[in-house]
Amino acid sequence: MIPDKAPKENVYHGSEELKKEAHIPTFEKYKELYLKSVDSPEEFWGDIAKDFFWKTKHSGQFLDYNFDVTKGQIFIKCMEGATTNICYNLLDRNVHERKLGDKVAFYWEGNEPGDELTVTYRELLQRVCQFANVLKSQGVKKGDRVSIYMPMVVELVVAMLACVRIGAVHSIVFAGFSAESLCERIMDSQCSLLITADGFYRGDKLINLKVLADEAMQKCKDKGFPMEKCIMLKHLSKEAEESPQSPPAKRACPDLQVPWNPEVDLCWHTLLRGSSVECEPEWCESEDPLFILYTSGSTGKPKGVLHTVSGYMLYTATTFKLVFDHQPDDIYWCTADIGWITGHSYITYGPLANGATSVLFEGLPTYPDVSRMWEIVDKYHVTKFYTAPTAIRMLMKFGSEPVQKYKRESLKVLGTVGEPINPEAWQWYYNVVGEKRCPIVDTFWQTETGGHVMTPLPAATPMKPGSATFPFFGVVPAILNESGEELEGPGEGYLVFKQPWPGVMRTVFGNHQRFETVYFKKFPGYYVTGDGCRRDKDGYYWITGRIDDMLNVSGHLLSTAEVESALVEHEAVAEAAVVGRPHPVKGESLYCFVTLTDGVTYNRTLEAELKKQVREKIGAIATPDYIQDAPGLPKTRSGKIMRRLLRKIACNERDLGDVSTLADSTVIEQLFQNRCGAAV
Repeated sequence: MIPDKAPKENVYHGSEELKKEAHIPTFEKYKELYLKSVDSPEEFWGDIAKDFFWKTKHSGQFLDYNFDVTKGQIFIKCMEGATTNICYNLLDRNVHERKLGDKVAFYWEGNEPGDELTVTYRELLQRVCQFANVLKSQGVKKGDRVSIYMPMVVELVVAMLACVRIGAVHSIVFAGFSAESLCERIMDSQCSLLITADGFYRGDKLINLKVLADEAMQKCKDKGFPMEKCIMLKHLSKEAEESPQSPPAKRACPDLQVPWNPEVDLCWHTLLRGSSVECEPEWCESEDPLFILYTSGSTGKPKGVLHTVSGYMLYTATTFKLVFDHQPDDIYWCTADIGWITGHSYITYGPLANGATSVLFEGLPTYPDVSRMWEIVDKYHVTKFYTAPTAIRMLMKFGSEPVQKYKRESLKVLGTVGEPINPEAWQWYYNVVGEKRCPIVDTFWQTETGGHVMTPLPAATPMKPGSATFPFFGVVPAILNESGEELEGPGEGYLVFKQPWPGVMRTVFGNHQRFETVYFKKFPGYYVTGDGCRRDKDGYYWITGRIDDMLNVSGHLLSTAEVESALVEHEAVAEAAVVGRPHPVKGESLYCFVTLTDGVTYNRTLEAELKKQVREKIGAIATPDYIQDAPGLPKTRSGKIMRRLLRKIACNERDLGDVSTLADSTVIEQLFQNRCGAAV
């Protein structure tokens, strides 16, 4: 499965300097450890577990599971019998055992340049203990669910770790979601308390978060689930200025109208006064629930992905350490929002478990100008940088000048997350941002996997632009055809996994049957990712997108990502998305949406050029049947293109299903108006 030797041609390598200090310095070392992780998982993960604190040790099998629905209920268990507390391992262990109390945990960078705050591990521990005591004073106990609806502020980390400290289960809802989405998630997880903020700025746009929170609580009440308590942080209003734990209020908005219901609402700052900075952690079983995070399905309501304590802790800590090759003096920056799994795993849990120093960013990459990210890289001397292909493609449109205004000399490793990165964006990221000296870790994983499952390691893995390369330790991938047969050698089909790793999800909260149906029934014996994958002659894995983004045209399986990549190679195309549309002869036809670069007008000449480019790049079978001018594409608030909606538009179907994650709904009608009626 893993080649004996990595290819030496048409690949990119990490520098010799990077290899000198790397945890995994060579491909040979990666392969040696990978085989150990698969053949002897107890020994591999057991060695890692020794670095953490356990109140009681595990007994019995280290990793037990059933992936085959024909043999009984699906289950995954890791380190049964062990008890621990993640908050203790993230904070107390670092402060008291590793003597990192004075080390910076977070550099908080606000929406407005110059609005900043530094928080050490000792300060973070004290703040978490204080708020944990607040939660206990409000009757929150082990096993209770707490909904958190907050902007990217340090208090968001404080709130989630305070829950973990007392054994409560956090359910974080991205602060860009609607009141209806928040209500739906509160009710599904049966949360007993809501934690929110008055408001925040996203760029120059003011978001009155408390109004949305109140709307959600009213909706819950109308549906027979009244929320009794809401704790609100004053982030923009006057008291935020007066709090010793808040930064200078460049962001203050004293005129913000904040609704207040004294029967329900409680002030974060008031509750903290007099609250002790010491709080004994609640010792939790390995398989106790840790958090619920919702991910939208293509049909039905969002799924509450449930992760548990020990396995998730081990996996996020290990993936962070090895994928970013974390070193003690690194400054790490993940640009995601904590409201998504990337923020959970690679802003909070993974970095803190390693005693890392991170940048926590509230703002946008284009505010107040398109150089903001690189300004922050220089300001904090960021060494490891992790962002989404969407952000890279957006910044590419402005050229290299905004990047080159800043030195970026500190950068050592670049990462991508969220979707496959097209080779053109990969090359720009590598050549312009990293100046050809920073390896790119193109990570594939999901909310469900808890952490990276397919990824290069920066010093060890020769990189191919656009490839997620090889599996992480403990992960055993396979590619299946439609009949469920494993493909050997080069091939393309369904990406599945044959055995669990410690951090994989355990169930869909409150609906284990849905968990089994979505992930295990299609191919019994395998975890089904829902993604397509291609393996090349060198054994490299290429994620081709959601399996329903793979098209069968006249018996040929085509990857939409490959067609999209061919389209964006044209200088006139800023972004492209490709979906299938039913065809009476070919089965499926290629329907392409293209967003043009500034100043370019869509016309038949350009259309012909694009068709020719795709045909030359991939082959005649991939020639687009339809090309539509798309001034904008429907995206989630985390920046992913919602191809499911594009398929509806291509077929002129107005029943769009769940659109709660859609960032800008106005693009939908525009796309319906522009849609192609007949083949071009």
